Amino acid sequence: MSPKAIDLFAGVGGLSLGFEKAGFDVLLAVEYDASIAEAYKLNHPKTKMLVKDIRELPLEETFSEYVGKVDIVFGGPPCQGFSQKGQRKTINDERNFLFKYFVSVVTYLHPRYFVMENVPNLLTTEQSYFKKEIEDLFEKHGYYLEMGVLNAADYGVPQNRRRAVIIGKHDEPAPSLPKPLDKQVTIWEAISDLAYLDSGEGAEVSEYRLPANNAYQKKLRKGSKMLYNHISTRHSALALERLQMIPPNSGKEFLPEEHLTKSIYSGTWTRMGKDEISVTITTRFDTPSSGKFTHPYLHRAITVREAARIQSFPDSFRFIGTKSSQMKQVGNAVPPLLAYAIAKTITSDIESQEEKK
Repeated sequence: MSPKAIDLFAGVGGLSLGFEKAGFDVLLAVEYDASIAEAYKLNHPKTKMLVKDIRELPLEETFSEYVGKVDIVFGGPPCQGFSQKGQRKTINDERNFLFKYFVSVVTYLHPRYFVMENVPNLLTTEQSYFKKEIEDLFEKHGYYLEMGVLNAADYGVPQNRRRAVIIGKHDEPAPSLPKPLDKQVTIWEAISDLAYLDSGEGAEVSEYRLPANNAYQKKLRKGSKMLYNHISTRHSALALERLQMIPPNSGKEFLPEEHLTKSIYSGTWTRMGKDEISVTITTRFDTPSSGKFTHPYLHRAITVREAARIQSFPDSFRFIGTKSSQMKQVGNAVPPLLAYAIAKTITSDIESQEEKK
């Protein structure tokens, strides 16, 4: 029988997808943004979705039917109070209510496992004071913890994306964090079969024009007959003028002074290097001024589908809603291949427990 899961702060479901691929059934997901929740429902039709602000969900009324039926709770609760400078980072900061709600669900349902992902600084800031609070909080309820910072690039995702990951197991030592793979995937390995649109071209649904030419592309194209979400931003004449001055593997150093902007973002007006691992995909990858998101060769920023490839979403996974919503769906997600690697360590632990019986 497949192990059962609940996804809190689900977003479009990158964590859910990775766990589903590892054999979990996700019974329930919670996401407060209605447009993102619609995309989750489209891609995870078997999961019940609660479109609610988690602060409005009464604990027992919402989760009582899942008591004794759930093997794992996972999610990435925002810690608003954690990001404030010059203040003691503490679980008891009222702005960390969402984090505390995650803890409340775990301690109410008492699943055998939980997984929490968050910003890397969670484990180090304030001489690890916040980390120590987390350990005390969960250990008080009988959970052993394994934690560390994982980079998605080490698990087959063509992107440097570092996340703190905490795995908890009730009454027994938690499984170890997944070991890195021995090969990384580059940007060009991820998107080269999609590289044919100019600025302003593309459609929500189109046909593939090029064959898959490597294992990564074949894996992500599996089961997808059509190409979704591959639409290029229509850049201004001024933006196109600038992009045409920037050769491959280069950036704003090729722009004359009158074209330099005051953007605060690292990598602004810089092309992605085809043989590199991507920088972290954000929610504003559609504009060259917001980071290193300009196509390696073409005079445009990457599309939603190219960003999804760099996040390791399969082509069969559709993003819907407005363009800004689609970019949030992709940019805020946990890369599914990273989620899968985490899920596999837990399924291995479950299997080893069953063999001992």
